[in-house]
Amino acid sequence: MGGCDVCGSSEGRMFTVSMGNQSGTFDSFECAIHMMAPACEHCGCRILGHPVDSEAGIYCCMHCAREAGNPHRAAQPEHSTVAVPPQGTPAGQGQQ
Repeated sequence: MGGCDVCGSSEGRMFTVSMGNQSGTFDSFECAIHMMAPACEHCGCRILGHPVDSEAGIYCCMHCAREAGNPHRAAQPEHSTVAVPPQGTPAGQGQQ
């Protein structure tokens, strides 16, 4: 595996992230987020959680959607294969 697509480092544990037709090789989540996370249409920050969606784009929060003058709705989460423990179950102690 080559160096990080963002910073060029090849130190540490390298990993790849694929999303749709985009993929990259990284040495940290910081670099992966910098390259792959969508940016808010109003303030430009990287969106790490569920965005606020409108016809004009996506926003990091309701405030930015309103400030941009766009009607908005909460984005619908897509199916994920990430393992999440049931509510009330401490992480690492899921059902077996």
